[in-house]
Amino acid sequence: MNLRSNKSIWESYRFPIILIGSIIIGSILGIVMGKKAVMFQPLGDLFINAMFTIVVPLVFTTIASSISSMSNMKRLGSILKNLFMVFLSTGLIATVLIIVVVKIFPPAQGVSLNLTATDAIKPFETGNQIVSAFTVKDFPELISRKNMLPLIIFSMFFGFCINLIGEKGKIISDGLDALAQVFLKMINIIMYYAPIGLGAYFAALVGVFGKELLGSYARAMMIYYPVCILYFLIAFPCYAYLAAGKEGVKSLKYLISPAITSLATQSSMATLPVNLDAARDIGVPEDIRNIVLPIGASAHMDGTCLSSILKISFLFGIFGVPFDGMGTYASALLLSIMGGVVMSGVPGGGLIGEMLIVTMYGFPPEAFPIIATIGYLVDPPATMVNATGDTVAAMLVTRLVEGKNWMLKKREGII
Repeated sequence: MNLRSNKSIWESYRFPIILIGSIIIGSILGIVMGKKAVMFQPLGDLFINAMFTIVVPLVFTTIASSISSMSNMKRLGSILKNLFMVFLSTGLIATVLIIVVVKIFPPAQGVSLNLTATDAIKPFETGNQIVSAFTVKDFPELISRKNMLPLIIFSMFFGFCINLIGEKGKIISDGLDALAQVFLKMINIIMYYAPIGLGAYFAALVGVFGKELLGSYARAMMIYYPVCILYFLIAFPCYAYLAAGKEGVKSLKYLISPAITSLATQSSMATLPVNLDAARDIGVPEDIRNIVLPIGASAHMDGTCLSSILKISFLFGIFGVPFDGMGTYASALLLSIMGGVVMSGVPGGGLIGEMLIVTMYGFPPEAFPIIATIGYLVDPPATMVNATGDTVAAMLVTRLVEGKNWMLKKREGII
């Protein structure tokens, strides 16, 4: 009985265990070797570059094929409506949570930094940034992971137009579906290299930047990292329970691989292929996961909402400004949701969001490198929450679109 149980556990968690083991080994190498561990970075870059290379065609083919093959366009409208409702709701919850936390544990308490002047920050150009978020100037610019929201919009429009021409578009729709399967197969093959690639990447990361966490920003990190972990361990199971009851909570075991991949790559886009596999294993319908996850990788950022409030409260503390009052909370909430849902789709959106924080509150230019540094340090756990949250969001959207027993229906082949 025990042997069978152990075998079952190994079969169920073999790949995540191998990934975790490789990352632990890589981290130990980074600690022991220090900055010399950067010699392993090319091995990690091979994996990350391979993932990024596949992301753009994967996003285009999965979204376009899903929409082009839909027989009921009302379903598409329902998916998109519920998608944005879920994104905004979870972002709001994350923002309120971190506001409470930073009020109890001020991140800048006792911190003293030597401020140095920087070059003048360019003003935030709202109109231009909105245009850049949703459009590009030329078609070749679509074929870049730096312009994911324009690519997603183009893919949706392309699939919608294929759907509109009816029977004539079926051959294109079938071709897109076949291409999507090819790219997914390529991802499966690349993942065989993941233990080496992620282990090497972590060795370089820990070796070069590990000591940064012991400096002036340690207190802020000691607040943010546990919050992200607790959000992952508490909020996500709650969302999963709302989505599919106890079975939904049990299915969160499939988030292990996306969580590890996102921690290592620090990119929701690089984690997208792994997330698609996880959503499929959970039972999220193909059309829903192929729409929600690519959009979520660009516009669903609970981790970014958490980090935005941390940055704002940290600056308030550094400059001796009380972080209190409904006006302050409301503006911080708005900025965090903008950073997590809107600015994430803008090229360089993280830095743009940080510039917006500095300029909106009237902080001097010296404030920008402070929160830019925080942004870099919090990126791994923030990305983990962002990326894995996309799969949980897909479960919630499925619950709203398919009804309460969607997971049971999926297993019985009804949906």
